Amino acid sequence: MHYLDISHFTSEQIREIFELTDQLRYRTSQPLLAGKTFILFFPETSLRTRISFEKGIRELGGQYIMFSPEALDKKEDPGDMIRYLENWGDGIIARHPSYTKLEELAAHASIPVINAMTAYNHPCEILADLYALRTIREHYRDLTYTFVGPAGNISRTWMEAAKVLNLSFNHVCTAGSEMGADTPNYIFHTDLDIILPESDVILTDSLPVDYLTPEYLNSYQITLERMKRAKPGALLNPCPPFFRNEEVSDDVIASDYFAGFGFKKSLIYLQQAILVYCLSH
Repeated sequence: MHYLDISHFTSEQIREIFELTDQLRYRTSQPLLAGKTFILFFPETSLRTRISFEKGIRELGGQYIMFSPEALDKKEDPGDMIRYLENWGDGIIARHPSYTKLEELAAHASIPVINAMTAYNHPCEILADLYALRTIREHYRDLTYTFVGPAGNISRTWMEAAKVLNLSFNHVCTAGSEMGADTPNYIFHTDLDIILPESDVILTDSLPVDYLTPEYLNSYQITLERMKRAKPGALLNPCPPFFRNEEVSDDVIASDYFAGFGFKKSLIYLQQAILVYCLSH
């Protein structure tokens, strides 16, 4: 089984992955990936996702071989390339700008292809965030999620997660930034201050340069004052790397609203669960 997009999984499959993540999180050492070799394609600039995949594979007894994502950009047909790679690898984990490239590999692969991020989406990151929320908010599916910022791979993946898990999902940004979703789970707004009182989880992503204007930041930057207007117990979960005093203010990162750096600890266990799950299905 491949993992390219959250929308390719059902809510039941996500439940199974979360339960497997629970087992891995509290396990004694188990060599569940012993004898398995994964072929990784990551840029040198990748930090959190790459470290958590490398460490996660090693902890379960597996091995990996690392290449740069540019190795996938050869003239060679992806279908031919994958047929050679599957002679020596038990799975592909790729961080590459092109989602289409990963689709082409998966279409011809007899081994799992795992999407570690594209310009279109980031399914491991967002599923890990949902798992982490589940550990501190039992009824996480009943919360209201609000993403603040322009459309991009992070907001798009949250939107897909909202469809699959039937989450209440708001998208707040300037007019014309809609993602065009035809689903009752997605509602677009331009006024952040109106939406804050009904929001349980505030989500952000780093801003493109065009949005770093006083007008945009005055209206949409998540500050401590704004978080105080959200629902009681609300959380702020900025997607890293976040930039202080751009999409989020410095004071809100120092507050109890910030989900915290330890919130990402679950990334390693969730990614391990995805690998084990995809190998067994």
